[in-house]
Amino acid sequence: MSAVLPTPPEGFDLEVPVLVIGAGASGLVAALSARDHGGEVLVIEADAVPSGSTALSAGLIPAAGTRFQRNVGIEDAHDIFARDIQRKAHNENPQGLVDTLASNAASTIEWLSDRFGLPFSVVTDFDYPGHSRRRMHGLPTRSGRELVDCLRSACEAEGIDIVCNRRATTLFSDTSRVTGIETEGPDGPERIGCEALILACNGFGGNREMVSRLMPEIEDALWFGHDGNTGDAVRWGHALDAECLHLGAYQGHGNVSTPHGILISWAVITAGGIQVNAEGRRFWDESQGYSEAARAVLAQPGGVAWAIFDARIASIARQFQDFKDAESVGAIRMAETTTELAAICGLPEHALMQTIADLPLDSKDEFGRSFDGPGLAPPYMAVKVTGALFHTQGGLNIEADTRVKLKNRTTSPNLFAAGGAAVGVSGTSDRGYLSGNGLLSAVVLGRIAGQSAAQHTRMESGNV
Repeated sequence: MSAVLPTPPEGFDLEVPVLVIGAGASGLVAALSARDHGGEVLVIEADAVPSGSTALSAGLIPAAGTRFQRNVGIEDAHDIFARDIQRKAHNENPQGLVDTLASNAASTIEWLSDRFGLPFSVVTDFDYPGHSRRRMHGLPTRSGRELVDCLRSACEAEGIDIVCNRRATTLFSDTSRVTGIETEGPDGPERIGCEALILACNGFGGNREMVSRLMPEIEDALWFGHDGNTGDAVRWGHALDAECLHLGAYQGHGNVSTPHGILISWAVITAGGIQVNAEGRRFWDESQGYSEAARAVLAQPGGVAWAIFDARIASIARQFQDFKDAESVGAIRMAETTTELAAICGLPEHALMQTIADLPLDSKDEFGRSFDGPGLAPPYMAVKVTGALFHTQGGLNIEADTRVKLKNRTTSPNLFAAGGAAVGVSGTSDRGYLSGNGLLSAVVLGRIAGQSAAQHTRMESGNV
């Protein structure tokens, strides 16, 4: 249980200038940034290896105006990106935070590529809901596991220590200034003092009590995030009288294969696929986004649906490792006719046949979705899916430099929050989540937090 206590009079077992809690994308980027700005940094990670929610994602980071976009003929700009973020979130986000993320994303992607050799490229063969440009940047396998492994390797190459199997349990503080933490590990408790602390320990999706209390509409969904996301940052923040914002916001996903538990890329939908329920009928406008899809799917009989697409669409989805994994375990069904497809999926034949036949081309359907592709054609493919909670989007409110805001209208002098520990830009619920918001906040805020923490420690020591 996370707690906040006064600084122990006996002091600390170890002291470091910059301390980072969490070795997902946000924490690792923060560590690299702190080192780049002259900071001595230590990363504490609860797991046996760096992982976090990053490893469970597709590893895609949206950024506008990068050279990777220009190299493939995509014109984009951070103000266009900012408008897309606010439009999806119905203008519920703090504009300053949106502008910070949108204007710093491109330089962060290029910094990670140029400085640490991460081989980014842009997803160019389908559109993500809400994005007016193709701006998703990912590594070759399009997997979060590859992203976090590359960031870990970069930290190791820079000589940054990452101590695993150490869970932070207690935060020590003198009024608003953080002085250190206590961790639990295989060798017992250890107290680590610091001049600056970066919270990169994500949100609270793994804490069923907090989920039930703050977002009851999704409490029965499959939890598809990292079990270590237990809300430590929010609880520490409450104890420090820090501001929190949009604690009811989250990212859901309505396309997780069941019972296999493998994420199925939303490309199968945006490229022209559909979702049908156990009655073989469509039930909503799938183009709204995969976050909203979680509740839409869970509202269907049995809390499941079938994603229906074809071989053309599958060839697009195969750029994602998760999709190939789903094929390898038999989660993806294939059939030459709608009759055969209905049989292998256990769906009413006439209803499914009529649903596919009624899909409009170059016009809107009864739900308001526009179809502009070639339509579904044999061989058909299908996968049984359910709705899931991926991660929370509310968190500690922060300044532009990621310092944590306090309720007395001041800021903590040396406490920084990034990624899922901080408030995101998804508005107040699930409907505001724009694809990639999670990793956008992770890498951009991580970079800013690392720089801010390193600068703080230099000022404290007089080495400005």
